[in-house]
Amino acid sequence: MATANKNLSDYDKATIPNASKFRFGIVVSEWNDSITEGLYQGAYAALIENGALPNNIIRWNVPGSFELIYGCKKMQEQMVDAVIAIGSVIQGETKHFDFVCEGVAQGIKDLNVMHETPVVFCVLTDNNVQQSIDRSGGKHGNKGTEAAIAAIKMTELRKNS
Repeated sequence: MATANKNLSDYDKATIPNASKFRFGIVVSEWNDSITEGLYQGAYAALIENGALPNNIIRWNVPGSFELIYGCKKMQEQMVDAVIAIGSVIQGETKHFDFVCEGVAQGIKDLNVMHETPVVFCVLTDNNVQQSIDRSGGKHGNKGTEAAIAAIKMTELRKNS
């Protein structure tokens, strides 16, 4: 397991660019909102901790993880420097899990290939609710924090390339 010995919230602040001049979009799925809200809180806190201004962080909600693709596409049009896609898909009894996870991953990949504004994938695809809890502020930290740090780094890369 990739997170078995890693806290997703750990990072060296000295290596993170100052985010005070960057604008971020965060698109949050309302499905599994107890999980996605924790991810959002982790992302927001990390952005603020690294200099982002509250008025430079735009949040939009979408109904589910599949809708993140459209939400992120529209957010890219809002003059933001990076977008964070936050969702949670938990394995059920049908193949629906597989189709949603594959579609969202491919859709966000496509946005990164087709557009200049990076979209960071912060969609948990867990086997059960406990795994999601553990990764949205639980014992493995917060994947939202990790996504925010990636968004800052990708924004810096975009600005300097």
